[in-house]
Amino acid sequence: MLIACGDALIDFVPTQNAAGREALMPAVGGSCLNVAVGIARLGAPTGFVGGISTDLFGQMVADHAAASNVRLDLATRSDHQTTLAFVRIVAGESHYAFYDAGTAARNWTYRRGTIPFEDIEAVHVGSTTLVNDQGAAETKALIADARASSTISFDPNCRPNLVKNKPAYVARMMEFAAGADLIKMSDVDFAYLFGEEPYHERANALLGQGTRLVVLTRGDNGAIAWHAGAGQIEVAAPEVEVADTIGAGDSFQAALLFALHKQGRMTRERLKDIGADELRRVLSFAANCAGLTCTRPGADPPWSHEISWSW
Repeated sequence: MLIACGDALIDFVPTQNAAGREALMPAVGGSCLNVAVGIARLGAPTGFVGGISTDLFGQMVADHAAASNVRLDLATRSDHQTTLAFVRIVAGESHYAFYDAGTAARNWTYRRGTIPFEDIEAVHVGSTTLVNDQGAAETKALIADARASSTISFDPNCRPNLVKNKPAYVARMMEFAAGADLIKMSDVDFAYLFGEEPYHERANALLGQGTRLVVLTRGDNGAIAWHAGAGQIEVAAPEVEVADTIGAGDSFQAALLFALHKQGRMTRERLKDIGADELRRVLSFAANCAGLTCTRPGADPPWSHEISWSW
């Protein structure tokens, strides 16, 4: 099984009402839940670890996860309220206003001994859960237990409006990166964390510390990956009619993990030995899944029957 640990929330995404006026539509989201949903819809056994409320919105989250075949027996249900995120699209990028004080996600704690890591192929972490001290500490404890048997996947998925102390946040993200086998980030994340540093320099530094695969997504400019054996691989983004880009990076991440799982490349040693052609196919599949997500509003990753898997 693959698991994603982190945020589950409700996005209020922009739309129009019947009169043509701006409106907001609630949609289940949260980067890590989106990743779990994306993997499960493609056909791999998947679970979610994190806090989910028992309130109205929390039930929406739970119903959405269950409908996408995501296991929730490792999640923690509580009567704390659900995190809400209000979205505006500015110059093609999604900008968020979060309401996240005292929420189920914020109050999640890792229950040591409840996750059968010997049966977990990979653990994905990242996003808003890692901004606050408690969420970061609980996730570190989970990774410490998982690392002996599970591959660690990390996407910082930065949300600058939640960050109060940028130097401390950047240092925290580097700490998570240091313990990750697979790192994916967007070009926007990279610019926030590393400024104008050349992509390849940071990627090579991450590979030098033991990371197996580093991937950078660049919206409609496609994606670039760096791997110690396969080298630098670049793939194009598919040409699609974009509804919005919400959840596109999460769909890419989900498809990347699914494809590596499907190809038997998820363990550290098998990931270390992946070849350039195989990695290019994996990345192209992930880019196509992300592109399909962009054609519909909200975080709505594709199902297996909607995407070609011919290799």
